[in-house]
Amino acid sequence: MSDLRMPDLNTVIIAGNLTNDPTFGETGDKTPVVNFHLASNRRFRDNKGQVKEDVCFVGVVAWDSLARSCKGKLVKGSSVVISGELQSRKWKSEDGHNRTIVEIKARKIQFLDKFTNEKKDEVETEKKKETSGDAKPNDGNGEQVVELSNMDEAIESGDGTNEFGYKGLEI
Repeated sequence: MSDLRMPDLNTVIIAGNLTNDPTFGETGDKTPVVNFHLASNRRFRDNKGQVKEDVCFVGVVAWDSLARSCKGKLVKGSSVVISGELQSRKWKSEDGHNRTIVEIKARKIQFLDKFTNEKKDEVETEKKKETSGDAKPNDGNGEQVVELSNMDEAIESGDGTNEFGYKGLEI
């Protein structure tokens, strides 16, 4: 038999949008923690050439200074890239059943949006104007937003968009 051993490797990199506002809290010893869920979309072509979309929902937890840095930067819909590791937790539910969850323990979070909670109300006001036809869509800095009908256009257009569909994002 060989003395070779399988290496320990548990690394995840995922890009997506928050499905809800993050939940901030502290442990008994005042350690900051934040929890949220992420939706990551994958577009592909099926056997018939039709563009399909698959969505993966995953929970994320961040601790200490990383949790503090999320405060004021993340809201429902925020775009992020997260690198971390998978972890599982077990607990007993109120009805006495054993429960298990697998989530990402974040080591690094890259915030992709240009606004924070302070601008949340301003952005929501702009969205209301866009839907009522009072204003043209903008990116929060007054620049007009060009919407693409699907990710394939962004990837194939040569406009500097990377494989995740984000301009200027380096991973």
